[in-house]
Amino acid sequence: MARALGLLILASSLLLTSCGFHLRGNLPLSHFPAMYIQSDRHSELAQLVSAKLQHNKVQLLDSMQQTAPMLQLVSDSLERRTLSLFPNGQVAEYELIYKVRYALTMPDAEPQFYQFELFRDYQDDPNQALAKAKELDLMLGELREQAANRILRQLSRLH
Repeated sequence: MARALGLLILASSLLLTSCGFHLRGNLPLSHFPAMYIQSDRHSELAQLVSAKLQHNKVQLLDSMQQTAPMLQLVSDSLERRTLSLFPNGQVAEYELIYKVRYALTMPDAEPQFYQFELFRDYQDDPNQALAKAKELDLMLGELREQAANRILRQLSRLH
């Protein structure tokens, strides 16, 4: 009985590894042993991407090197689009649009540019301005986290 259970566990783990399954946050980035990240000095998105790369055992370089890839975080911005209004004309609901542009330059190759947008709905209430400002900050943090994960997923697909 114990042997059959052991064989079942072994077969299950082999199936999971052969299909490409990885635990969340652990991506196959072995083809990037070291990388240089270029971004604005205080970019929160760059800090998140850097932390995720280090978590996935990618060495971050202090300066650009000809033999290592460079990830350039060109821009990240938040835009708001009005979705609905209160009867008095004040904005009731926004659509938040988080835009990210970045480039990956492999050694001896031209930069490859990528961009994407993430969307969220945000309900505003002028009577609770402080709470809504905090909620907006939290949503922006979540959007940055989602963007960093998306960049790493894109890197893991490149060979």
